[in-house]
Amino acid sequence: MNYMTMRKDTIRIVLVDDHPVVIQGLKTALEEEPNFTIVSTFSSGLALLSFLESNPVDVMLLDIILPDGNGVDFCLEIKRLYPDIVVLILSNHAERSFIVQAVQNGASGYLLKNTSLLELTTCIHEAIDGQVTFSDEVKKIMVRPAESNIQGIPQLTKREKEILKLLADGKTSAAIADELHISPLTIITHRRNLMHKFDVKNVAELIMAATRNNYL
Repeated sequence: MNYMTMRKDTIRIVLVDDHPVVIQGLKTALEEEPNFTIVSTFSSGLALLSFLESNPVDVMLLDIILPDGNGVDFCLEIKRLYPDIVVLILSNHAERSFIVQAVQNGASGYLLKNTSLLELTTCIHEAIDGQVTFSDEVKKIMVRPAESNIQGIPQLTKREKEILKLLADGKTSAAIADELHISPLTIITHRRNLMHKFDVKNVAELIMAATRNNYL
């Protein structure tokens, strides 16, 4: 990329974050860059969408957690309406699932808020140049094997498979215990073990995880 050519042009940037301190810090830092202009700042996604209807923007730094929605979802809508806007997610959330979903929704990059100013400006230029760009911390997250790949598919006993199918049918622990002629406490123990094996927090997540692994 020819950065010298890029720096002759003004890059119009919008900042979207519900923390005023973050907004002010980003604004102050980025305005030091000679070709960056902060055209506006927002604390909500809906106000942003309204602004975009009549104001040109080149780059957007978008947080995930907003008072009126999810930044990853807003990214999808923004790219649908304004495909030429470069959207970079800037967040404290370091979960792989957020990163993958953001890119799938059209984001040109994902950065954590602990990124340096140099890294941030470099990523902005890379994104404008058409690259999908990540801060160094995000790169480390993406090259690590996914937890599911490390653990592999959970191995279930015959009884666990049986209980899993009955849970998927919407039956309660008491109903399953009655059907299988065993103690409700035994069912609760099996259910707890199943959630541990699939690394989930509730039965709804258990059923989704079991479906992904072809147990249901």
